[in-house]
Amino acid sequence: MRAAAANLTPVTLELGGKSPVLIGEHARFDYAVDSLLLGKTLNAGQTCIAPDYVLLPRGSEDAFIARARTRFGELYPDFANNRDYTSIISARHYERLERLADEAQAAGAQLHALGPRDATTRRFAPVIVTGAPARTQLMQEEIFGPLLPLVPYDSLDEALHYVNARPRPLALYLYADDARTVERVTRETVAGGMSVNETLMHIAAEGLPFGGVGPSGMGAYHGYEGFATFSQMKPVFMQARLNARRLIAPPYGKRVGMLIRAMLKF
Repeated sequence: MRAAAANLTPVTLELGGKSPVLIGEHARFDYAVDSLLLGKTLNAGQTCIAPDYVLLPRGSEDAFIARARTRFGELYPDFANNRDYTSIISARHYERLERLADEAQAAGAQLHALGPRDATTRRFAPVIVTGAPARTQLMQEEIFGPLLPLVPYDSLDEALHYVNARPRPLALYLYADDARTVERVTRETVAGGMSVNETLMHIAAEGLPFGGVGPSGMGAYHGYEGFATFSQMKPVFMQARLNARRLIAPPYGKRVGMLIRAMLKF
């Protein structure tokens, strides 16, 4: 009985992960906060490429919180009645987000809410978190919601080490204008995709492949890479009329041995 080979169906696997934001030492700070806040509040942070945590120069945490609070009020005035901000998808997920915040606070973190939350409507305003220990679930799991931990750094080397010591993210966001920082972060990190001075928008660029790497997924789609991913290549080898195939056919002897040894030298 001959078993028929199964047809191969190309697939991509897009997972999530903790997508970092890195604010460079000489970035346009207010612009960076405003921009990443837009990315974090889209669908209340319930997107696979939402900013998950922010690496920022040590000492700028208070300025970040103040700017984020001001900007959030401008984006979503009268938050309790504002229909531009969505609810958390389910009561179960809402409770999960509350547990993440409560556990981090119990471990010593500080919570800085940008607005109220309401379990009845499942409206959960962003909460910036400072001082969250690395062991907390907030810093281990993909958040998929409006919690935003801040992680201060003292040097770019330290920030890069922090990112690279963790599983490969689906997205990485850098805010920097100096070419040296952009080049280093681009070259020395691995992520499914990267945006500079922006969040989320790389997924909308049809000419750029989109997908994960390692724990954040495999394969890519969009543009040429999407065509290549979902196409099954059929390799075809055509033998020339004059060829040396018979030189390696049995019976084997010294001649074949010499030929193989000669080939192994190259």
